[in-house]
Amino acid sequence: MSDSFDPLRIGLVSVSDRASSGVYEDKGIPALKEWLARAVKNPVAWEARLIPDEQERISAALVELCDSARCDLVFTTGGTGPAPRDVTPEATLAVAHKVMPGFGEQMRQIGLAFVPTAILSRQVAVVRGKTLVVNLPGQPKSIAETLEGLPKHTPPVQGLFAAIPYCVDLIGGPYIETNDEVCKAFRPKSAIRPPRNA
Repeated sequence: MSDSFDPLRIGLVSVSDRASSGVYEDKGIPALKEWLARAVKNPVAWEARLIPDEQERISAALVELCDSARCDLVFTTGGTGPAPRDVTPEATLAVAHKVMPGFGEQMRQIGLAFVPTAILSRQVAVVRGKTLVVNLPGQPKSIAETLEGLPKHTPPVQGLFAAIPYCVDLIGGPYIETNDEVCKAFRPKSAIRPPRNA
């Protein structure tokens, strides 16, 4: 069945001094993988990296995932607040070819439905070559809410992932197909590929 979908390569980067040194177990990468595996119909090859809050190392991991591993999508988790060691946005912007500000705006909008401190989040999204890189929050519950949105909220709040497949189309990546019950991808009618026979 999955043979009928384009293969997809996703990079997952968890940024944490303590998790990367073994003080506690990383929860970001498992949470990302679990949500994406439910949301995406494409067969996925995963590239996971667990690194400390060091700007040069984060940038180097992103360059490696985009340029060498040729990931179509890269998600980071952690290191996006105002604390001195939070440098994920700076590391991401340093390797960007294009900045996609709408993603950060929407992430904060989703977070504000829960806590006023969502405005302290500095998440960004960028394009490097043919790869979309998105900074996500560090907490597993927040990761799912950010990607999925709040469909039952009044008014409903759009999640990030609904826009990601079309963004990947536009930068030359594979055609990402989603499980609508988790997150329905939005594309203009002219960009929708007819269903394939499995």
